[in-house]
Formats: sequence, structure tokens, C-alpha cells
Amino acid sequence: MPDTRSRFATHILLFCFCCLLAVSCQRSVPILNAPTTGSERITLGTTSTINTLDPADAYGTFPSSLLYNLSDRLYTYKLGTTELEPQLATALPTVSANGLTYTMPLRRGVVFHDGTPFNAKAMAFSLDRFIQNGGAPSSLLSSLVATVKPTADDELTITLKKPFAAFPSLLAFSGACAVSPQAYEIKPGSFKPETLVGTGPYKLVKYGTDLLRFDAFDRYWGKKPANTGIDIQFFSSPANLYNAFRTGAVDVAYQSLALDQVRNLQQGAAVGGWQVLEKTGSGINYLTLNLKSPPLDQLEVRQAIAAIMDRPLLQSRIFLGQIDPLYSLIPTTLAEQKPVFKAQYGDSDRGKATAFLTKAGYSATKPLKVEFWYRSNFINDQLAAITLRAAAKKRLGGLMQIDLKSIESTTAYKNLDKGVYPMFLLDWTPDFLDADNYIQPFIECTKGSAAEGCTEGSSALQGSFYYSDRANKLIDQSRKAQSPEARKQLFAELQDLTAQDVPFIPLWQNKDYLFVQKGLQGASLEVTQKVPFWTLRKA
Repeated sequence: MPDTRSRFATHILLFCFCCLLAVSCQRSVPILNAPTTGSERITLGTTSTINTLDPADAYGTFPSSLLYNLSDRLYTYKLGTTELEPQLATALPTVSANGLTYTMPLRRGVVFHDGTPFNAKAMAFSLDRFIQNGGAPSSLLSSLVATVKPTADDELTITLKKPFAAFPSLLAFSGACAVSPQAYEIKPGSFKPETLVGTGPYKLVKYGTDLLRFDAFDRYWGKKPANTGIDIQFFSSPANLYNAFRTGAVDVAYQSLALDQVRNLQQGAAVGGWQVLEKTGSGINYLTLNLKSPPLDQLEVRQAIAAIMDRPLLQSRIFLGQIDPLYSLIPTTLAEQKPVFKAQYGDSDRGKATAFLTKAGYSATKPLKVEFWYRSNFINDQLAAITLRAAAKKRLGGLMQIDLKSIESTTAYKNLDKGVYPMFLLDWTPDFLDADNYIQPFIECTKGSAAEGCTEGSSALQGSFYYSDRANKLIDQSRKAQSPEARKQLFAELQDLTAQDVPFIPLWQNKDYLFVQKGLQGASLEVTQKVPFWTLRKA
């Protein structure tokens, strides 16, 4: 007969082994579709995409937010403000009398994620690599910087080709960060998209198509993160992200949910217990008007279009309160903003629009006919265009006839400077937070005349072809002026000029949203569209 005691003992051993194996598997394979507990890791969900984390080639809002947490720059913004403060530098720069030389003292005792010491030579290497490797954002510095030199172990001197008062703000651009000279090389076209070896509070430990994993850097020179790490999960659609947040599968949801999903989370916060952080952002949306394309070559036609725009209608009906009306190319988040279009044209002003059209020679028997282009792959653009056309028709009847046309965004961007589109709805996110970055990229013209318009320069790239000698001179003066008061006055004049000549029509300013689960503390949303990960902690 079989030995029953031996068989029973064997069963007990097998049962114990299976239990041990199950526990071991649970410990070694983290569940990434649910947030961790305690004060450990934080899971952030997003529908944004990235194709590189190389600072010299990364260009976009979400990659910039990631670089913001993985790296340090010479300067950054004090949390909750638009106030520039030193980061790897220890003070704001000393500027030469001619406005060309910037000297900055640097922080000591900083190390890169690979253990390489940080110093002025390493910072110079990083900025030279940004310029010389020729990545997507390289022109931000290459067009301005003449030389970058370590003038001491803890001092950096940068010489510009021409004065640029906003240069310290440009140095806060996410890609202008320090990277380890041991991990990178200076060589045109040489990039490491799946690597980031910086000095920031987090180090990259996993790069995947559906998951990024950041660990808190234990040798970070500054305040240590309040969590042990961040897991970035990428979702294929807003619906998936929305459901993941509603079911508690992610701790934080950021970029981007549909309008109705944002509203539902706002309305459900009291019951669900989650936090809704809302911040007026730095992105703007506007119409670019082609001054070479009849009938938009007539000032009165452009003024009539400006007068009939209905921003409050867009805010309430289309965007469910998730935008703010905008009356200048400079957003309300900057002190230099002046709502010049509100004062001069208002919203949906039938009287003004009719008067302008009458002066231009239009009537009920000779109506204005104009094409209005938008990007076909942006549903919000389509809704806005349809609404603005309907509002114009309601207020003006057949006096203004708007013909809507659409095209995919990639094709549109390639054709803007060819003068293909009379009027186009576009958006703009600044590279750095300064009034200059909302003026110079729009209205500066490097080659042209009042008669032929702009043939080379920013306004040609925007598809407006606006030329103004006065605007060019004011931009030049604003870039030389070191006094904040003087710059503010110059930008006020530039904004007045845009309302007077109407090469662009500002429409709305974006709002950013961050959704945070109950019990998670320290969340904030910056006006720069950045989310500081290091302040997040679980109660």
C-alpha cells in the first residue's frame, strides 16, 4: 500500500511552494495599472506622446515637462509665479554695458546622474551641444549665441551676436539644461532619444512606448523629492485616460482630456473626492491674416473681421468655460499684456463691422467673401470655425460670407509661408515665458517693404506677410532695453500696432488642467504648463 503520510507531506510542501511563488511574483512584478500605496511611487497618466528625451532635439509641451523634472537649467521659475530665479546658476547674470556679455556664477557640489561632476565646462558643453548638434530647437540659441566659455570652474560667460534682454528667460527653456559630457557628444545629428543623463531631482530608469519610469535621484543637490519615483503611463485615447482616473488606476491625469470629460471631472470632484487644478496657461489661439491675399489686403476688411469675432460665445458654447477670451497676442499671464483688441473692436460688434465693410465698398449686393481655413485633425478648431461663421452670419446676414476650408496640420504648416491661405486658425505655445516670444515670432520681418510685404522673416513664416518698419524698430529697441519699465512701454506700443494694422486676431487663451486623486498632496500646475513631480506625496 502507498505511504499516506509521505503523500500528505508532499502535498503540504507543494502548497507552501506555490504560496511562496505567488508572493514572490507579486513582489517582483509591479502592477502598473494601479497607483502604489503609501508614500512610494506616483502614477501619472497622459495621452501625450514623445519621440525623444534628448534635450537638444526635444520640442513640445509634454517632453518639456518631463525634461523639467529630469534636468536642471541655469535658471528656472519660482513655483507658482512667473518670477525667474537661479537654478544651476547662483545669481542672475551680470550683463555688460553693450548688452552682449552675460556672466553667471555656478553652483558647486552638483553631480550628474552618472556621477560626473557638474562645472562650467560641463555647462558650456551642454549649450554648445544644443547649438551644434542641430536638433529641432537649436535655432533658439544658435541665432543669438556667439560663444559659450567657462571663465572659471564655477563661472560661465556667454557672448551674444546681438542684444537680447530676454536672454535669461531663454536660458530657462527646458532643452537648455546641463547634460553629462561623459554620456553625450557634440556632433551634428547625434541624439540619444531614449536617454537623459542630467542633474535633476529624478533619473530616468526605464524608457518604453507605453511607460516611462523615473526614480528619485539620491545625490540631488537640492530639495529631495517627496516621493520615491514617478511612473508615466501613456494612454491611447482620452476615454481610456478618463476611465483610468475615474477608477483610481492612476494618481494624476494630465494632458489631455476631451472638453466634456474635463467638465464631468469638475462636476464630480465633490463626490469623487479628487482635486481639480485649473490654471490659465501660456498657449494662445489666433487668426493669421494674409495681407497679400485680396480682400485681406484691405485694412477695413481685416478690421471688420476683428470686430465680428465673438470670443465669449466660444468660451461658453464650445469650450465650456475651459478657455479665456484673449485680446492681445501677449497673454494675460504676463504683466506686459494690454487688451488692445477689446478696446478697439470688442466682440461681435455689428455696428463696427458694418461700418468697416461699408468703408471698404461692400454692401448687401456686394458682400465680402473670404476663406477661413482650419486644421482638419483638430476637432476644437473645427467647432470654433463653425461657430464663428454662424455668429458672423447671424449678426451681419449676407454682408460677410465666410467659406470654411480645412487641411491636415502637417500640410498646413508646410504651406503657410507660401501664401496659400487667406485666413488660418492657429495656436502658439511659447518657447520661453517672455513677452518677446509672443511678438517677435509673429510680426518681425527681416526682409521686405511696405509695398511688397514681408518676403523673409517671422511674419512670412506665419503666413501673414506683414511688414512694418515701425514694428521692426520697436522690437529691436525692446531687445536692447534692460529696464522692465522700458520694455513694458515698448510692448504696449507693439500691441497697439497689431490692433491698428490687424495682421493677426487673438481669439482665446488656453487653460490647463491637472486631476489629482484624493489623498495626494503637493500637486501644482505652473503657468509654464509644467507639473513639478518632486512636490507630489501620498498622505
